[in-house]
Amino acid sequence: MVDRSVRNLANLQANGSSSRALNLIAVWKVNGNEEGYRTRPLFQNYTLNRSIIVKHKLRPHERELLPYGQPVATKVILPMDLDDLKAGARAFFVGERNYNDFLAEIRVQPGDPDDELLRLLDGVPSLDPFLLRERVLSAGFSPDRCYFELADADLRRMIDFARREVEPLVGVSFGSGGARMSEKTRKLAAKLLGDVSDIELAPLRNSMGMNKADFLEGMFCWKGFIYYKWLLSDLLPKIGPIINEVARLTPMGMLTSDETIYVRRSQARLTRAINAACDTVRETLRVYDDAYLELTHKGRPQSFRAFLMAAPSMFHELGERLGALQHIISFWRFRFPLDAENHISIEEMIDLLNDFEASVTFDTDLARSAA
Repeated sequence: MVDRSVRNLANLQANGSSSRALNLIAVWKVNGNEEGYRTRPLFQNYTLNRSIIVKHKLRPHERELLPYGQPVATKVILPMDLDDLKAGARAFFVGERNYNDFLAEIRVQPGDPDDELLRLLDGVPSLDPFLLRERVLSAGFSPDRCYFELADADLRRMIDFARREVEPLVGVSFGSGGARMSEKTRKLAAKLLGDVSDIELAPLRNSMGMNKADFLEGMFCWKGFIYYKWLLSDLLPKIGPIINEVARLTPMGMLTSDETIYVRRSQARLTRAINAACDTVRETLRVYDDAYLELTHKGRPQSFRAFLMAAPSMFHELGERLGALQHIISFWRFRFPLDAENHISIEEMIDLLNDFEASVTFDTDLARSAA
């Protein structure tokens, strides 16, 4: 298909969130001349490696393109001019009915590694770089780290949160000095979210007893936890009202007694699953907070270092649950804007509740909540 929504495409490049969009054009423009980018690409195919991949909320007329009727699909956008997104783009959905034909157009064979990677991206609930990197590495791919960076829009939104997070460390690693404290905190937050190889971070690396390679990996993981803490703080005020709206939602028309019972039970299960997912995220982030206190309050950098090196295994749990919460919030507000009347049929309501429940239900969460 030809995607003519160029205004939205340009806006996506400028303001897209890390969890919704993987902007490989931006990666190419920043890192295209770097050895890691050239020797360890994400996609082997030139066109795919300069695409924009997004988690896309399907419009009613788009759902017939996919065989399962899901509300969200993975959309691959192939701009016609990499330097001018207003020139338009071709686009297709991973797994749509003519999917293999689109692959053939860009010279990718079904079953090739690039096809496998597209299907992997389609299977993750979020494109956030920390979850994505762990999934990609676990599947046997080994792209360069440059493909897993936060979007500029997210960096702008979370910089103040990052400053507050690193402030306790400034005095430990750099020495606190009254008026200089704020400036040092600002610099550390900016470098942690940006170039952690900067020489000014050498005191931090030395205090943690890490070589350069381990330090890069550790700082990537630390940035991941700061991102997830910020994201949870952003989502919690939004998910509470939606839980209440879900509980109050009533479909149009007369319902049978079986339909009424089914809807009420689904609403209750969904509420429990959302709360359980939030609790799991809080518990996991509490492990990070405790390890960070070992560094900032007890002066034990080795404990925090050990935590960071083992941290990637936690990104599955955090990324999946926060991605599911984002999906619910985003799609609910897309379907039911604020201050609008909520009209929904019983059939659509059952589909919606089933989709939300499937996306946010994790066996480990339910086991914890029952304990």
